[in-house]
Amino acid sequence: MTSITPKKKMQLNFYEVSCTGVPNAIGQWKNPNDNSRTKDRLDYYIWLAKIAEKGKISCVFFADGYGELEVYKGNADAQYKGGNHVAKLEPTLLVAAMATATKSVGFGITGSTSYIAPYHLARNWSTLDHITDGRIAWNIVTSFSLSSAKVFGLDNLLPHDERYNAAEEYMDIVYQLWEKSWDDGVQTWQVEPEMAYDPSKIHKVEYKGKYFKFSGHGPTHPSPQRTPLIFQAGASKAGIKFGGKHAEAIFCAYSTIPECKAYTETVRAAAAAEGRDPQSIKFFLGAMLFIGRTQEEAEAKYEAARKLVSIEGGLARCSGLANLDLSLYPIDEPLKFNGDIKENAIHGFINNMQYLGDKDKITPRDLGELLAFGGLGPRPIGTPEKVADELEKWMVEGDIDGFNLSPVSNPGSWEDVVELLVPELQRRGLYWEDYPVPGGTLRENMNSIPGKPYLSKDHPGSKIQLNGPSLNGDKAAETTTVGV
Repeated sequence: MTSITPKKKMQLNFYEVSCTGVPNAIGQWKNPNDNSRTKDRLDYYIWLAKIAEKGKISCVFFADGYGELEVYKGNADAQYKGGNHVAKLEPTLLVAAMATATKSVGFGITGSTSYIAPYHLARNWSTLDHITDGRIAWNIVTSFSLSSAKVFGLDNLLPHDERYNAAEEYMDIVYQLWEKSWDDGVQTWQVEPEMAYDPSKIHKVEYKGKYFKFSGHGPTHPSPQRTPLIFQAGASKAGIKFGGKHAEAIFCAYSTIPECKAYTETVRAAAAAEGRDPQSIKFFLGAMLFIGRTQEEAEAKYEAARKLVSIEGGLARCSGLANLDLSLYPIDEPLKFNGDIKENAIHGFINNMQYLGDKDKITPRDLGELLAFGGLGPRPIGTPEKVADELEKWMVEGDIDGFNLSPVSNPGSWEDVVELLVPELQRRGLYWEDYPVPGGTLRENMNSIPGKPYLSKDHPGSKIQLNGPSLNGDKAAETTTVGV
């Protein structure tokens, strides 16, 4: 295609799960060259961090969840057999180590408002933001599965839309802990008279809502970004409203460009309704790439992966996301799916299934393969030039900013992106030659604005501060806050 270079640069994120034996294409651990069996050892994550930074990747995005999906056949056996999001390690611990091997790449970590206490999350993410020099993002989820509730000792979870209501209270608390409780300049290290931290610049937070209550101070002094960069992925009506209000970056999954464009327009309208700049939100589309130096090589990689794919693992994944036991349907007969949305399901995933090509002919086996091969997003197969053509088309016509790339099998998938795709994107002027702010915060790099590590002025989190606009400007403003 003729390159139509947009004004903005394409950004790429590496989408990872910290699960032993689990690449994002379910079943690829059977490939003798795959290294996902080593994901319970630190060397894997250090390698991942280094190759991400070599490719000038914006961030390593860690999906995470709790419990297993026990919808398919009423148990999690297919998940365990296929190696599908099981044996989950705690990503916050891994990121602390990965940061020591890098200077610029960011780290997005999923955290649930349904199960992590606001204070605990605020402390963990602030700690990481401190020790990474501000390279942390929080991917906000409300969680959806009954099994996740049960592992935390609950019999059920709140209804879908009510979980978002509760999440609004959660955000009120963490914004206060990050933005309001500690003023700039609180660390004085004054010997005489003794003053390590100025108590006049530390404020107690009192909160009592329907779902949460809190009394205390923020866990630590302001981190480089104060509030970590905020990711979100909601595609339901409630999720879009929430994302339009809070998200700075959104992970989405669509199989057609028109549907992707309609989604970005809807979210941008929701942001505008909240008084935010609708163009301030970055959209990252999920995609899985098969890249070869020749078309034949790329197709061979696809066919080799397809032979190893775990159909039952994909069916278990699809069943859990839709809260629909696909084992009850003949595997090779067209599935008459009417799009009914149940509680304890991913509403956006169900809605997006309506736009699959020739959906009336899709069988459970087709869905199993689809979910085992990265889901609903594009799956280009070809040379770096061909893959770049397709990504560029999605970026321009779909109104997105980049891609959350899922690996098929590593080390090959990430090596192909860094060694083959990135140079082609750079040749076209679509991709930065270096991070906009080497060694800077994730927010500075993702927005390509040096010296702006904090939430924007129109973001609701910045409006919760005690002391006005000092947190919204340049770093030079950090010492100008007057304590109250």
